[in-house]
Amino acid sequence: MGDLVLYIIVFFFGFIVGSFLNVCIYRIPRGESIVIPPSHCPSCNTPIKIWDNIPIISYVLLLGRCRSCRNKIPLRYPLVESVNALLYAALLWRFGIGWHTLFYFALVSALIVITFIDLDFQIIPDSITLPGVLVGLITGSLILPDPFLRWSLLGYKASFIGALTGFTLFYAVAVLSRGGMGGGDIKMMAMVGALMGWKSVLLTTFLGSLLGSIWGVFLMIVKGKGRKTKVPFGPFLAAGTIITLFFGQEILYWYLRYR
Repeated sequence: MGDLVLYIIVFFFGFIVGSFLNVCIYRIPRGESIVIPPSHCPSCNTPIKIWDNIPIISYVLLLGRCRSCRNKIPLRYPLVESVNALLYAALLWRFGIGWHTLFYFALVSALIVITFIDLDFQIIPDSITLPGVLVGLITGSLILPDPFLRWSLLGYKASFIGALTGFTLFYAVAVLSRGGMGGGDIKMMAMVGALMGWKSVLLTTFLGSLLGSIWGVFLMIVKGKGRKTKVPFGPFLAAGTIITLFFGQEILYWYLRYR
């Protein structure tokens, strides 16, 4: 019963944080403060009452429309809240209670924000990635476990090497592709390396490239897009990071066993 209550608390905490992530997704790329003014309808600018800002519940009760102007509220809002809540519950199941789990909460939330901003604006804000690199370097030697060795602390040197690996690898790709890789992707992978280590950078890169290739083939076959169609890479790197975080150790064991 105690575990069930804990999961429920974490799940609803994920919903609440997810509501704030929607604010970040909308305001950060527009250069707006994420604190002031309070939440308001982007269509009519009417402040949103507390009882109309309850994650998921308010969306359902309002039938997906603003109370004032009756414009549709994008389905993305409850989607972000739900995905964040599910990931928080999954992290608790995977890693248990600990300070490192709180940092992983922050990481997956940052990846959600990065994903939707990159989809809309084809940018990955420095205001998310650079603090992530700094946090990884500071805390790596204290509490963050290596996803490939969950019983071992990542270590300051491993955090630094991971950040350097992510930065160098993607900087090299950007140079060789002559601008095919953006600066945001470079700093994002430096953040991943600082928080998760160099092996995670390599696996995330592989998984992100695989997922991106599958999506590219889908666009060409189903949507009739050309090979030169620009596709933001951040969402695929974010997905690769989350897969690595949850299953990096198992993927490595599988590879070593069947290679």
